[in-house]
Amino acid sequence: MEYRKNDIVTLEIVDCGTDGEGIGKADGFTVFVKDAVIGDTVTAKIMKANKNYGYGRLMEILNASPYRVEPVCPSARQCGGCQLQAVSYEEQKVFKEKKLRGHLERIGGFTNLPMEPLIGMDEPYHYRNKAQFPVGRNKEGKIVAGFYAGRTHAIIENRDCALGIPENKDVLDRVIAHMEKYNIAPYDEVTGKGLVRHIFVRHGYFTGELMVCLIINGQDLPHQKELIEKLCEIPGMTSISLNINKKRSNVILGDKVKTIWGKEYITDKIGDISYEISPLSFFQVNPQQTWKLYSKALEYADLHGEETVWDLYCGIGTISLFLAQKAKFVRGVEIVPAAIEDAKRNAQINHIENVEFFVGKAEEVLPREYEKNGVYADVIVVDPPRKGCDEMLLKTILKMQPKRVVYVSCDSATLARDLRFLCDNGYELKKVCGVDQFPQTVHVESIVLLSHKSPDSHIDVKVEFGEGEEKVPLDKIAERAKQYQPAPRVTYKMIQEYIEEKYGFKVHTAYIAEVKRNLGLPMYDAPNMVEELKQPRRHPTAEKVEAIKDALKHFGVI
Repeated sequence: MEYRKNDIVTLEIVDCGTDGEGIGKADGFTVFVKDAVIGDTVTAKIMKANKNYGYGRLMEILNASPYRVEPVCPSARQCGGCQLQAVSYEEQKVFKEKKLRGHLERIGGFTNLPMEPLIGMDEPYHYRNKAQFPVGRNKEGKIVAGFYAGRTHAIIENRDCALGIPENKDVLDRVIAHMEKYNIAPYDEVTGKGLVRHIFVRHGYFTGELMVCLIINGQDLPHQKELIEKLCEIPGMTSISLNINKKRSNVILGDKVKTIWGKEYITDKIGDISYEISPLSFFQVNPQQTWKLYSKALEYADLHGEETVWDLYCGIGTISLFLAQKAKFVRGVEIVPAAIEDAKRNAQINHIENVEFFVGKAEEVLPREYEKNGVYADVIVVDPPRKGCDEMLLKTILKMQPKRVVYVSCDSATLARDLRFLCDNGYELKKVCGVDQFPQTVHVESIVLLSHKSPDSHIDVKVEFGEGEEKVPLDKIAERAKQYQPAPRVTYKMIQEYIEEKYGFKVHTAYIAEVKRNLGLPMYDAPNMVEELKQPRRHPTAEKVEAIKDALKHFGVI
């Protein structure tokens, strides 16, 4: 049966997509339904229909899943920030472990994964130590603060987020009351007028220190002395500042911060290490789980006081300083200069001297230091952004041959891609562990241990060069070396152009990647492959599969 937009279908939800959406089938037609839970029977309205699949809006729950629970937050469905709040926490952990395993198996091609149990939270609410509340007006003109509805800039009013600290509501109440009393306008994205853009709150989980920063479209806040007096009534208030952002953009924070009361920073701890955190600092938002994550990283690194460690994408030195407690020496690399300044200061306040920090791209600094200065590493730790590690960085890791690589990831799809690359070139996947840094959401942090493969045995070979019996002639060396030169790199563009010229049709890079994956070939140079494989998509036709295989044979890939 063919389904079209606006059709109503009845579905039994049998699976869950990587973004938390329920998956059901109607006569073989797959429908992805936001807010549906595995085990639900629902009616859904088709909002977008493709040939074999579509997206539906949840209309009615006919039979509720045993995993369905009542969301703690009344705005959960509108807000979209908590994709899994209607799912029991035990089932959330099952979903996240399945997501991690699925990416490693499907994208990375791994089997018999050495997975440890996912590390969850005892209390999966009120864990975020940071919140940024946009400020605006509702349809009645009233000042509101809350969160943007999913994929929009419409503010869903919510002063008491179930993931945030209780003090958030007290701060918002006082700031908005001050704006109303002194007729201070919120920022309007359409006109570019108005003053207060966001209210930014940070909290030291282990210290109790509180920071409030108002992001404003101007230089000063009217009657700020009166607001300071009100905010200082909140226990733990340590820092109050203004962040200047006059740009017409979606970027929340500007570059300039003016402290108007108290310190320029708050402090918090992870284990025994203290950190100074400014409004512009990156710091993990769930300190309880971060301690568990970093403890697992320390366990995987297996440090005994004699190791040299490189920490790549080190931020303000959170992992670097944690590792320095057990390592001989740690070198951290981060592209953001301000973060490196924070890292150096955090090392000083903790009296840690066996660390060194470099400003720059990890994929540039590590190759440079290796090629020019011959740096060495017993252990390399990487904690990259969602896009994963740059290929040049991975190749340098392979050249350096550290005994262990500890990979901390916030995106299991790019993790799977990078692990495949490393494991195809001398490393072995030893341990995998998921850590739930963000309960009620679809995101899952993961940490992996890779160990360099040791040869099963070795033999000593003596080779003599020159003329004579059992000697290798010198004039043959260059000729023989040419035989072992790597073949020129075959790009996806070359394959696409060959197919279009020979067969008269085009193929997507995701199709090439799929064929290569099925053939057991590395896929690292497919720029869109990971994102494509994460989305519902059509598979290449048999004709296109044969054309791709022909191109791979033509270029000597297979």
